[in-house]
Amino acid sequence: MNIHFTSLGCAKNLIDSEQMLALLKAAGHVIVADPAQADAAVVNTCAFIEAAQQEAINAILELAELKKTGSLKRLVVTGCLAQRYSEDILREMPEIDAVLGVGSFPDVVAALEAGEEHYARFADKNAPLPELDRTVTTGPGWAYLKIADGCDNRCAYCVIPSIRGKYRSRPMDAVLAEAETLAKSGTKELILVAQDVTRYGHDFRDGTTLCTLLRELVKVPGIEWIRLHYLYPNEITDELIDLIAAEPKVLKYLDVPIQHVNDAILRRMRRPETRASIEALFAKLRARIPGAVLRTSLIVGLPGEGEGEFQELLDFLRAQRLPRAGVFTFSPQEGTPAADMPDRCSEAEALARQRTVTDLQEQIMDEYDRAQIGKVFQVLCEGKGEDGRWAGRRYADSPDVDEQVLFTGEAVPGQFAQVRIDALEDGCLTGAAV
Repeated sequence: MNIHFTSLGCAKNLIDSEQMLALLKAAGHVIVADPAQADAAVVNTCAFIEAAQQEAINAILELAELKKTGSLKRLVVTGCLAQRYSEDILREMPEIDAVLGVGSFPDVVAALEAGEEHYARFADKNAPLPELDRTVTTGPGWAYLKIADGCDNRCAYCVIPSIRGKYRSRPMDAVLAEAETLAKSGTKELILVAQDVTRYGHDFRDGTTLCTLLRELVKVPGIEWIRLHYLYPNEITDELIDLIAAEPKVLKYLDVPIQHVNDAILRRMRRPETRASIEALFAKLRARIPGAVLRTSLIVGLPGEGEGEFQELLDFLRAQRLPRAGVFTFSPQEGTPAADMPDRCSEAEALARQRTVTDLQEQIMDEYDRAQIGKVFQVLCEGKGEDGRWAGRRYADSPDVDEQVLFTGEAVPGQFAQVRIDALEDGCLTGAAV
């Protein structure tokens, strides 16, 4: 069959999609970009926040229309939306022929080949992660590497633990074997992903930690960069800080989601940090890791955030000058404690606060980027940009969330180039290969 595949959501979900693509190809199916040319379609969904749920529903409904007018005969939905609304999705969206929970995506071939029958599978979401081949869709020169799934943190606003299950680390030998396979295919940068990479190995209860894994990953021939997403503040140990500082292959790019800094809001979020502990951690990271680039994520509009709490967040950002940050509005999720909390500001006010933080951070990020002019950086070339210049990333830039470097001169996609930064144009650093 010709199969059209849609992957939504985070990098961890993308890896599930890449494993499904490999299964489909191994079964003899052909992946097509145009859904109008497909016999069947698969949508791997996200359900983290309301906007992600709506995006998934819209994608499903668009494909459902092709079942009425085109050659599309079968529609399979998997991922977080399918897991979260397992009892409702087939009943409320009869256009869907098969539904797979997060623990059942390896059944994608069976779901597609089930004829005209409805097919639903929801295996144990707390089971060990399946070890499957992947069809890598990122790069050139870089790939995500999932080291764990699920989450044991119980933040008041988040549905991830109820959807993805408890935290499960992949066996270290499986992670290393996949890293070696990726390196042999030309991967230079590994981006380690999990809901919380700092918790890696805790569930083994044998002393294995993220540091244990990193000390072996840096030995993999061909891998030159290792990037960490995400480092939860309360799990960043002195041992990890020293390793990042000392090991050239582990990038000095630290994505540390703090969500807020007001102590009362942090308690409402069920986060263990305080403003004082966050400030102390950031000071330690900057002091002990030369060249450290700190990134964070923030939520505005949580119930209880008034003007005073919001101004405290702005004051913190002005003082810290974080070169990288993303800000989101609170999205109440059914079944979470925060969804029922009183004193929530209006949606319009939350959006206004998001714009205020975004504007502030753009100024801070431009200030940081202007300070890079005149320096030479190692840049991983990703190909030609829309204007004909090469596009790539420094250690300070992560895919999809940070800007690229645009440069002229000699370069090869998937390889490193030394680039002298000459200017800042519309938020992007520009320069020339040297």
